[in-house]
Amino acid sequence: MKWRVFIRPQVEQDMAAAAAWYEERQPGLGLEFVEEVIAVWDALESNPLLNSRRHPTRNIRWKYPKRFPYRIIFEVDEAVQTVIVLAVLHAARHDSRWQNRH
Repeated sequence: MKWRVFIRPQVEQDMAAAAAWYEERQPGLGLEFVEEVIAVWDALESNPLLNSRRHPTRNIRWKYPKRFPYRIIFEVDEAVQTVIVLAVLHAARHDSRWQNRH
């Protein structure tokens, strides 16, 4: 059974900003970034539980795209088989960048 994946609006802004940065550095690289992030989202539909839990009280996990130093941070609700993507952030960014979002 496939899990339902929901993307928060802020996540699309995260992804667009990172893609624009990569596109400025090298034409076509921004699109490759977007494609890799979408590939991660697609993989979450199959089994989001493959990634380790990263939060002491919430079922927060993250996954990295293959080529880019970004974390796709998501929360899993096993009871209703849903995944909520909370952020797409550079791996060097502090967790407070996504934890302060509501």
